[in-house]
Amino acid sequence: MTFVNPLLLAGTALIVVPIVLHLVMRQRPRYFEFPALRFVERRHEVNRRRLRLRHWLLLVLRAAAIALLALAMARPSVKFGGAVGSRDAPVAAALVFDSSMRMDYRHRNQSRLEVARQWGLWLVGRLPEGSQVAVLDSRPGPGAFQVDRGAARHRIEMLQTAAVVRPLPSAMEEALRVLESSQLARKEVYVLTDMAEVAWPEGTGQRLAARAGRFSDLGIYVIDVGVPEPVNSGLGPLRLSGQTLANRSPLRIETDVYHVGPPVERTVELHMLDPEGGWQKRSEKLVSLQPGRTQAVEFLTRALSVGTYQGYVQLMGQDGLACDNRRYFTVEVKRPWRVLIAAPGAPERHGRILAEMLAPSGLARSGRARFDCQLSSLGRLDSEPLEQYAAVCLVDPRALEPAVWQKLTNYTADGHGLGIFLGPGATHAEPFNHPKAQELLPAPLLNKLMAPEGSMYLRPERLDHPILSVFRGLGPDIPWEVLAVFRYWQLGSLAKGVHVVANYSNGSPAILERVVGGGRSVTVTTPVSVQSSQDPWNLWPYDDSGLAVMLVNGIVLHLVGSTDVKLNYYAGETAILPLDPGATYRSYALSILDSPEAMEMRLTPDLKQRALVVAATDNVGNYRIRAGGTASGVDRGFSVNMDPRQTSLERIAPEQLEQVLGGLPVQLTQDREDLDQQMSRGRVGHELFALLILLVALILGAEHVVANRFYRE
Repeated sequence: MTFVNPLLLAGTALIVVPIVLHLVMRQRPRYFEFPALRFVERRHEVNRRRLRLRHWLLLVLRAAAIALLALAMARPSVKFGGAVGSRDAPVAAALVFDSSMRMDYRHRNQSRLEVARQWGLWLVGRLPEGSQVAVLDSRPGPGAFQVDRGAARHRIEMLQTAAVVRPLPSAMEEALRVLESSQLARKEVYVLTDMAEVAWPEGTGQRLAARAGRFSDLGIYVIDVGVPEPVNSGLGPLRLSGQTLANRSPLRIETDVYHVGPPVERTVELHMLDPEGGWQKRSEKLVSLQPGRTQAVEFLTRALSVGTYQGYVQLMGQDGLACDNRRYFTVEVKRPWRVLIAAPGAPERHGRILAEMLAPSGLARSGRARFDCQLSSLGRLDSEPLEQYAAVCLVDPRALEPAVWQKLTNYTADGHGLGIFLGPGATHAEPFNHPKAQELLPAPLLNKLMAPEGSMYLRPERLDHPILSVFRGLGPDIPWEVLAVFRYWQLGSLAKGVHVVANYSNGSPAILERVVGGGRSVTVTTPVSVQSSQDPWNLWPYDDSGLAVMLVNGIVLHLVGSTDVKLNYYAGETAILPLDPGATYRSYALSILDSPEAMEMRLTPDLKQRALVVAATDNVGNYRIRAGGTASGVDRGFSVNMDPRQTSLERIAPEQLEQVLGGLPVQLTQDREDLDQQMSRGRVGHELFALLILLVALILGAEHVVANRFYRE
């Protein structure tokens, strides 16, 4: 039990007043020897005892009233958790600020972070003397106690929002780790947030609850600085027709505009960097936005020549949150990849179907095809200079000499791609099961199997592999039945590290990938070539739906490494840009085009990966990498955007918050007076003033009744 005014307990000494009065005013009977009245002596003795009892009862009631009144004025408090606290005792407090970009949302000319700063400065001033203060935010990193209150105030005033943040339960867990180092009995955590649901993901509160269980006297307070009904418009993630494009290919950019609040019209603009380094508006679209709905927007640029192109899509106008009004992008337009197609017999006959799928004659003549396909015979592989090709495709291969398999293995291990489309040409499995061939193939060949007509077709279970990524935009109902398969090669036990990209409808492997050194080989167990009309293996060469063309292009794009090149990242991700082995420099200059600070840093290439690795991607914008001068040097780039989920302003319900935190007792408030009362109850417990005053009133009432009856008699 603790007291707000312990000196007032001295008032209990006033209980001597009723005691003295009772001693002074008590009646002393006078004795007379009167024989005639001796018969009433016994009756008199009984009355005297009754009077004495009433005297003592009045004495106790009056003394109790004075003692309880003095006790009430001392403002006692009781903590039922077993600990004894004091309002003025120092505490170890950790202030956790939500520093996500959402906190830049402005309402009544104040951002949510500015409101949180005001709360934080007020809290620091309310802490008892001798308290320890730690100021943390939701950016990743360790926390620590500040040196003093002045340092804590300065830290609060310098807080800024960031694109890379951790969930608030993780930040609270770090705060508890800091508080564990304090010797003070009372620990307090204050979380200042806009209560966005995205900051409290499911499954992040279990470890926090486990760590909080180590504290005997802990208070957790969540301060809501958000806006109950926000008004905001923003852009979703950009969907590009490709991050690497063929020469003279157009670029298609799609995005969704979402809106919360009253209906409004906004303009969406496309800006791209011109060759002189200035921003040029390429297009604009006017969209009508309705509350709770998204509006799709699409931009199509003209054919682009070889080079790196960067830009952004901008939602014009003012709203509460500005950070979701711009999305950046980078694409690279490359010269056509050279692909060697080796086919049996006359290569123009057996390899032309695959060549037409990869580089249609119309696009090839106009220079807009993404591949430059060269046809060759399988028998010329031993003399063919493979190094000049980005990938080699074996169409319906026959038995090859071990030396040819070894040459293909060396070529693949040097970082290239090899595609093997098995077919009827493999009349016997033994040459393909030779150890040299098995260094590239995914498994030994067993038998040619036949399926009833129309009963088997390609059916991938998932589309997460880069080869199949092009199918993700087609929705869940992809008509795989059109890719019917009648014959295929049965494989034995898969080699170590082989990945099945797709199966047939009967579960047999159809497309398999194997990493070989720095490159990869992809094996398809049914061919893409001219087939006998009496004994066809599949309908892929005759498919009119476009699925076979998409599949083959996905395979070869993966072989040439196009799917490995990622140019658009979210903040915090590590950017990796593959380098041309023939043009590697000792250092590269990295700059952010959209940074007001014009930041520039030097990078050293990772020669083992043959790539530039950039881990410092905390700032959103378009990044540019240059080396070797403007004439013949390297000029590439990539873009960094904020994860669109971090801009969601949808609020979390209190019961959902309790569920996320695993039932951890949390005090939620929006009012300073309410928080002050919660802090007082947490430190000193529940005050007994009201209860004691009630008891004083009851005792005085009882004293009044007893005194009236006593004196009347």
